[in-house]
Amino acid sequence: MTKNIYFASDFHLGSPNHEQSRIREDRIVRWLNLIEPTCSELFLMGDIFDFWFEYKTVIPKGFIRLQGKLAAMSDAGIKLYFFKGNHDMWVEDYFTKEMGMQIVSDELVIERGGKSFYLHHGDGLGPGDRNYRMLRKVFRNPVCHWLFSLLPPRIGLGIATGWSVKSRNVNIKEDEPFLGEKEEWLAVHSKEVLAKQHYDYFIYGHRHLPMIIDLGDNSMYYNTGDWFNYNSYVVFDGEKLSLEYFEKSDS
Repeated sequence: MTKNIYFASDFHLGSPNHEQSRIREDRIVRWLNLIEPTCSELFLMGDIFDFWFEYKTVIPKGFIRLQGKLAAMSDAGIKLYFFKGNHDMWVEDYFTKEMGMQIVSDELVIERGGKSFYLHHGDGLGPGDRNYRMLRKVFRNPVCHWLFSLLPPRIGLGIATGWSVKSRNVNIKEDEPFLGEKEEWLAVHSKEVLAKQHYDYFIYGHRHLPMIIDLGDNSMYYNTGDWFNYNSYVVFDGEKLSLEYFEKSDS
């Protein structure tokens, strides 16, 4: 049986409330059940959770069905990768210890089937968004991380969850509609990278809009979209890359 590589992002589990998040989580688990027999590697490209922060002995509650499914896939020999997004950048070593998942902080370059891939969640790349890039450096600073960890979980998680909701609401407004090939900032960033190094494929999340853009020079940009509106993902079968959809839903 052919073994595929799957890429998905922006589940934002926990948002906008427990009930709707559970519906989305169940849908994601159904998708994972579907792809598991043909999956050799799964790349979770960021913002899997609407918020995530790991204390030394405390993690956010919930999402147990997804975690259980991922653990089972790992036990079955499927390699898992987790990209830090702008909503779950404070993932540390919990998933690595529990399910052998590789945590990716920024870009990851891989080669599969003779094709080169440039992978990144997509936040902080391309023109504009200077304020966020500054915040990103602050939030990812080890000292800031340590200081935040001194807050009791009930207070720290409450503050961060409120910020996460505000950030997501802003991003959703910015994520529509398609801006055109010359204005899509991740496409612009990809072309800047291409000027220095060739990659066959660029794959991002973050944008919340599934898309494929021909960058020229035999290079393509794919965005995985989100699981609020599209239930979209990208799959590589060893020869070609394609953008696929699971179940359509408004939840």
